[in-house]
Amino acid sequence: TFRNNYIGAINKPASALARWRRESPGYAPISFPLAEGRDSAFLRGNRGEATVTWIGHATVLLQTAGMNILTDPHFSERASPVSFAGPKRTTPPGIALEELPPVDAVLISHNHYDHLDSRTIKALLKKQKNNPPVFFAPLKLGEDLRAMGAKTVRELDWHQSARLGALTVTAAPCQHWSSRLPWDRNKTLWAAWLIRSPQLRALFVGDTGYTRDFADIRARYGAADLAVIPIGAYEPRWFMKDAHINPEEAVRIFSDIGARFAVASHWGSFSLTDERMDEPPKKLREARARAGLTAEDFAVLQHGETRVLSGMLSSQNANRGL
Repeated sequence: TFRNNYIGAINKPASALARWRRESPGYAPISFPLAEGRDSAFLRGNRGEATVTWIGHATVLLQTAGMNILTDPHFSERASPVSFAGPKRTTPPGIALEELPPVDAVLISHNHYDHLDSRTIKALLKKQKNNPPVFFAPLKLGEDLRAMGAKTVRELDWHQSARLGALTVTAAPCQHWSSRLPWDRNKTLWAAWLIRSPQLRALFVGDTGYTRDFADIRARYGAADLAVIPIGAYEPRWFMKDAHINPEEAVRIFSDIGARFAVASHWGSFSLTDERMDEPPKKLREARARAGLTAEDFAVLQHGETRVLSGMLSSQNANRGL
């Protein structure tokens, strides 16, 4: 089975899960407004600008070097193996799957149901049956993706890279665990993803506990222009800390990797853990202020909101004398 670099394997006993469920405050789910002025036509026609669009949860559309990259695509109603039970989406995807531009690459961080959704994968492949995307996945996930219909899957170990056109995609270490069934704990790898093009250097964190891995990533690969960092699903800390960062730790990762700009993910779509659904952005604002950062450094986007990165990064470079 796979293990983390600094704490070994995460494999909590059933008694811990039972305690969490028993003590959960059970806050009511909350829905959030979609971004005004969502422009899927711009995204479909864009071939030159570097952009990032938060669709919801860990699903992000990244455009760079004329290519479209989709992370942990999830457009279904539930984060569950079945369509009739399990965590239900409270806010619809900010961009509908049907409105996406043709996706060139799909990055999968790990196999949990809120990150790897078979219904979405099948729908995306049906939509693009004549030009299917290339899937990048951590080790041992290829079999699952091929069972969902994926034709081209590149399985990578941590620090392995693959090329796709102008892109270099690298699997990077993070701190998490994997499972889709009661008997497959940590049988597949998990990863953050580095995406490098002549236009942009980006890091998609996926899902992680706080770990020295991110300082290691910066030392090995250099600083990122853009980071997509999770801020939600962190309470109760005694249960979640090893696998899910809170907003304060998200700001620490922002600093560790030397990002010029970050976008918050992994909140506001599903009620998965014990914090109120609107708490992560509030806690992030507080953590940013303590670190001397602003929303222009680490942004909380609305579902479907797009940021054009080309001019933003050029402006930041000029302000920093780069």
